[in-house]
Amino acid sequence: MERRTGPRRSLIHPLLRHFPVTQTYFLSGAADLSAQLASTLAERDRLTEQLRDADTIVSADKEKIELQLREIESLRRDLDALKSVRADLEAKVATLAQQQAQQDLAALRDRTKELEARLAGEREKTSLAQKEIDTRDVRLREVTTRADRAEQGLTAEKQISRNALARVDQLNAQLAALREQLSHIAAALDASEAKVKEQQGQIVELGKRLNLALVNKVEELARYRSEFFGRLRQILGDRSDIRIVGDRFVFQSEVLFAPGSADLTDDAKKELAPVIAALKEISAKIPPDINWILRIDGHTDRRPISNPQFPSNWELSTARALSVVRFAIDEGIPAARLAAAGFADKQPIDLRAADDAYRRNRRIELKLTER
Repeated sequence: MERRTGPRRSLIHPLLRHFPVTQTYFLSGAADLSAQLASTLAERDRLTEQLRDADTIVSADKEKIELQLREIESLRRDLDALKSVRADLEAKVATLAQQQAQQDLAALRDRTKELEARLAGEREKTSLAQKEIDTRDVRLREVTTRADRAEQGLTAEKQISRNALARVDQLNAQLAALREQLSHIAAALDASEAKVKEQQGQIVELGKRLNLALVNKVEELARYRSEFFGRLRQILGDRSDIRIVGDRFVFQSEVLFAPGSADLTDDAKKELAPVIAALKEISAKIPPDINWILRIDGHTDRRPISNPQFPSNWELSTARALSVVRFAIDEGIPAARLAAAGFADKQPIDLRAADDAYRRNRRIELKLTER
């Protein structure tokens, strides 16, 4: 059987020395392919080492078998020589039957049997040796097949590597294009940032001007509010049930409404009429660019109410505020300058559980403010 020697190994190792792997140009996908290629090369080296070991073993076994074959050939030659001697002896026995033919023939037969038995043993050894040779040949073919597969795998990995390098070149080109785009975007961003800074400066300046204008408007409205409250003080005098608290004009609910009712009594309308008249007088002086409103807030005490007309204090407080708004509209205040809100018992001014505290918390508040 022909031995596989050095040429296969000399085909693999130059590939290892000259295979180009440059991790600098690989991205994450190329790095994975490089790792797979390194694993394949390691497997190829391991198979190559196994093939080398198998070659060594087969070489040793073949030398041993060749020695046994030479011995068998020697035995065969001896047997042929013995057969020739036997033929000669048989001829001699035929011619010398009288000269101890029986004794010589028996000895020759014993010798023949001995040689035949030895030949049978050697044949058995030869058969076993041949089987071992066949087994070694099978193992050698398997190792050779695995090496061929490894070499095919290496070829495939080389193709994959070439494809990966081409992909890397493509990605590098794309990366260069992206960098150029980023450069343009950065330039546009710088221009946008400069414009934003300029606009921010303008916004800050406008904000300052707006704040100043608002402050001026608030101060101007505050002057009219002070004039309005001053006029109300002159009209109403010093009354405990109608008072000015901060920026609010406060009516106790008993002045305007009967208990549990949201309808203004005639006396309530008389109480409200001078207040509305004073508002009309002051509002005529307020410049049109001041967006003012008169907000009417209704408040109740914390004792609950529940009937078909007012299921809760929310409905009662809101209905009372709306009654005042309707009266103001009837008296000539524009509806766009009025607002109604109901707060039920959620914003008390006296937290005690006493009748006088309840009376203080039941109230209608008027506030001249901005919209």
